[in-house]
Formats: sequence, structure tokens, C-alpha cells
Amino acid sequence: MNNDTQSPEPPATKLLGSARKRWLLLVAGSFALIAIAYGVYWTLALRYVQSTDDAYVSGNVVQITPQISGTVIAIGADDTQFVKAGQTLVQLDQADARIALDQADAQLAKSVREVRNLFATTAQLQATVSMRQSDLVKANDDLARRDRLASSGAISAEEQHHARDAVTSAQAALLAAQQQLEASRVRVDRTRVDNHPDVLNAAAHVRDAYLTYARTALPAPVSGFIAKRAVQLGQRVSPGSPLMAIVPLDQVWVDANFKEPQLTDMRGGQPVTLKADIYGRSVKYHGKVVGFGAGTGSAFALLPAQNATGNWIKIVQRVPVRIALDPQELAAHPLQVGLSMQVDVDTHQRTGDRLPQLTQSTPAYATSVFHSLDEIADGRVKAIIAANEAGPQLTRAQSDQAAIRRAELVAEHLKSTGQDHAKML
Repeated sequence: MNNDTQSPEPPATKLLGSARKRWLLLVAGSFALIAIAYGVYWTLALRYVQSTDDAYVSGNVVQITPQISGTVIAIGADDTQFVKAGQTLVQLDQADARIALDQADAQLAKSVREVRNLFATTAQLQATVSMRQSDLVKANDDLARRDRLASSGAISAEEQHHARDAVTSAQAALLAAQQQLEASRVRVDRTRVDNHPDVLNAAAHVRDAYLTYARTALPAPVSGFIAKRAVQLGQRVSPGSPLMAIVPLDQVWVDANFKEPQLTDMRGGQPVTLKADIYGRSVKYHGKVVGFGAGTGSAFALLPAQNATGNWIKIVQRVPVRIALDPQELAAHPLQVGLSMQVDVDTHQRTGDRLPQLTQSTPAYATSVFHSLDEIADGRVKAIIAANEAGPQLTRAQSDQAAIRRAELVAEHLKSTGQDHAKML
């Protein structure tokens, strides 16, 4: 007998189909939720983040080069060692520089004494002029008396003639003394011992000799690690030759190379999150964008690409972006030049120019290691001048007043002598 009706499905099959549908709906819903969540995340945050792993740590490489020629007699540091600013790295032979410095010191001392002699000679010539003036006054008085006596026949014409010759001689002597005084004053006019041209010239030679002597020791201009040491003991070095380098690892930054489309929304000051391969993802650095390269990497290459060819293929270019790091994070986890970095730039804040033209009024980098050399040289010059001066120096007005007073005393003495001589006549 034929059975036209189908047998109903077993309950287990129905349950299995319902469970499969529920799981498919659950998986589809999960993917939909994930897609929606990702879309919301991309809309609110991810689309504002520009990332690259083409980023590397960069830093200053301070070359140590001599300023004078010399023979290396000591090396104060080697590769991988840390040095502090001011520490002596290379010592050159000081024998020749010491001799030149001693000669310059002696010449300065000699110049100070010669200038002191000029001041003393000027005062002496001033007194001589006053004396010659007194002689001329006395000769004129004698001539006047003899003219009166000659009219009465008390003296001879020859004696009267001698009196006129004495006046002429006194006038000539006064003129010569005045010219000598003027010539001497020209050499010391409006100067003191310490600012006289001869002393200043000798002082300049002392400073030059001292700087040469001091430059036989090459100090570290900054604190950092020694790298690329090339100098050897006994080597004869010349100015400008590289001896070693210092890398201050507390001043490093990151150069991140972004593709052209990624630069559209980047601005200076935007926050940056960085990870270093050396520490892994557990250590994060924070920084900010501080500048953009003036051109692509290929534009500044040693051999720039030449695209004027028939088989040209467009390649997306990259532009270096400089990122400054947080100093405290850098001190906690030091970085070395050349290490790889993962960079994420938050471009939410997009105000300002893409390439701002900012100028810096203060030096970006500076060292005070060499400033003390000028101060020590100036102190050396002042000490030599003070040691060769005879106490406090008088000004020109005080010196002239003293000379005039001495001349007045001499004139008073001569005048009294002349009056007594007239009474005798």
C-alpha cells in the first residue's frame, strides 16, 4: 500500500537547524557590531592618526677638532665612554706655546715700563719748559737793565750785545723745550698706562699667546658618549682635522618619513605617540611635531633621481618630519642614534600653516666651556700691568699741575736770584 504523506522530521534535526540559524545570526550580528564599532572608531579617532614605521632616532654628532697644530701626548676618553662638558679629551704638547706665552708676558711688562717712562718724561719736559720760560724772563730783565745802564755809559756796548744774545738763546731754548714737550705729549695724550696703544698692542699679543697655550687642551663642549675616535698618541694634528665625536643622547629627536598624502593634515605642535623596537610595545614615548623637511629624501640624496626618462614609474615620495621627545621619558628609557621607531601622529588639531615660517631669537645649542678662556686671559693681562706699575697713576691734569707747581718753585728761586744780582749791579 502506497503512503503519499511524508514522514515528519525528527525533533533533533529541527533543533539542530534552529541552533545553526541562531549561531549564524549571532556571528553575523557580531561582525556587524564590529564593523559599526570600527566605523565609529575610525570616524572619531583613527582617521585623525597618521602612522609610519619609517622613523629613526637622530641626534647631534659633535666633532672634536683642534684649533692649533700640535703633537698628541694624552687622550682622555675612548669610544663608548661618557664624558662631561669641560673634561679634557685630547692634550697637545705645550712646550712651544709656553715659550711664546712667556715672551708675550715679558713684552707686555716691558711696554708698561716704557709707557711709564713716557709719562715721566712728559712731566720732566713740562718742568723744563717752565724753567726755560723763567730763563727767558730773567734774560729780558737783564737786557732791560743793561739798556738803561748803557744809555748812561755805565756798561760797554759789548756787554749790552751779550745781553741781547742771551735773550735770543733763551728764546731758542724755550722753543726747543716746547717742541719736545709737544712731541712727548702726542705719545701719551688722553691715555693712561693701561689703555696706551703700545700697552694694548702688547696685551693683545698676550691674549693671543694665552689662547694658543690654552687650546693645547681640547675640552668636551657638551656631555655625551664618545664615538668615532680616530686620534692616536704621538700623532701630529692640524687645525680642523676630526679627532673624535661626542653624541649627547639627552638631545636626540626622531625623524619620521611620512608619505605625501599623510602630510596634508599635519601641523606643528600636534601630539605624537612613539614606540621603540628596542623596548617593545610596553614602553611608549610622547612628543610633538616641531618641523617639516624642506624637501623629500630623494631631493637631498647624493645622486637625486632623474625622472626625465621614457620608462618613468611614479613612486610615492616621503618627507622627513622632526619630532621632539619628552626629556623625562627619554631619561628613563635612553635611546641611541639610528634606532627604529613606530610613530603615530594625532592630527585632530589642524590650525595654523602647514609650513610656518618661524624664526628663533636664541641659540638652539650653546656651550659655555670656552667662555672662561677670555676671562683668564684678561685677568692675566691686568695682573702683568699691575705688577709693572709704580702704584696709582696720575691723570694728565694732575701730572700737569704737579709739573707746573714744580716749575713755579724753580721760577721763584731764579727770580729771587736775579733780583739779588740786580742789586749787586
